[in-house]
Amino acid sequence: MVLPSLSSASSAEEAELDRLRTEVLDRIKAADPRLAEVVRAAVTHLHAFVREVRPTEEEWLAGLDFLVRTGHACTDTRNEFILLSDMLGLTSAVDEVNHAGPPEATPSSVEGPFHSPAPPRPLGAWLAEGPERERGRPMVVHGRVTDCAGTPLAEATVDVWQADDAGHYDTQDQAQPPGNLRALLTTGEDGSYWFRSVLPSSYPVPTDGPVGELLTALGRHPMRPAHIHLRVEAAGHRPVTTHVFVAGDPYLDSDAAFAVKDALVVDPVECDDSDAAERWSMKEPFLDFAFDVRLVPLPEVAR
Repeated sequence: MVLPSLSSASSAEEAELDRLRTEVLDRIKAADPRLAEVVRAAVTHLHAFVREVRPTEEEWLAGLDFLVRTGHACTDTRNEFILLSDMLGLTSAVDEVNHAGPPEATPSSVEGPFHSPAPPRPLGAWLAEGPERERGRPMVVHGRVTDCAGTPLAEATVDVWQADDAGHYDTQDQAQPPGNLRALLTTGEDGSYWFRSVLPSSYPVPTDGPVGELLTALGRHPMRPAHIHLRVEAAGHRPVTTHVFVAGDPYLDSDAAFAVKDALVVDPVECDDSDAAERWSMKEPFLDFAFDVRLVPLPEVAR
């Protein structure tokens, strides 16, 4: 489809569009200067969008209807607007502008639409309590939480959530008990954390709602590479929400959420060593999945 350019608009039309934008901006009298700044920028860019694309009234109403249906698709366990933001790369863009820091720090990544409160569990707990425990490949995930200089951070909280070996979260799968494959852990004195689980699978984001319709219309696949979510917090440090991606996944280069970063890709090691199995209370063979998290001390954030 060839869109008419602004140059095809009459000078009178351009003048009226300028007048309208200016009047809208002039009426912004917010007491909060940041709110005024954000809304002024949004109005400016949205009016520029209309001038560039010149949508028909039917197209504009279809866009508004899409947003309404996106809202209606939201539930207590599913946020279709977060999914939309993820699929357009906007969540990753917001993440990028908010988490500058030293290169030693663990990169942040998107939270995604499937986070929910996790049950507190002791270090070493089995997170897999559903049928995936028998089906999936067993793994031990372990690491240390430190500052950027490598100093251990004791009593840091590590919030973990992941999909199962079939790519389903507990909120999507009635066969999984509530809180399955989720944990809220507290690091030891040496900053260490560990848990036992099964290797997650790549999976499609929900496609039964408006965002799925949009992906289909755009000719995009809905797949996310296999990963584990982590949200790590420690006193005096900036929290980080991130992923750990499984090396070798076929969707690493085309993640539907644009969230993959090289430093977050881990290659789990197949382990059949009996001493290691005894150390981790595992049956051999199992996958050894090591991932350290380095947090930024709060005074360093402004550097």
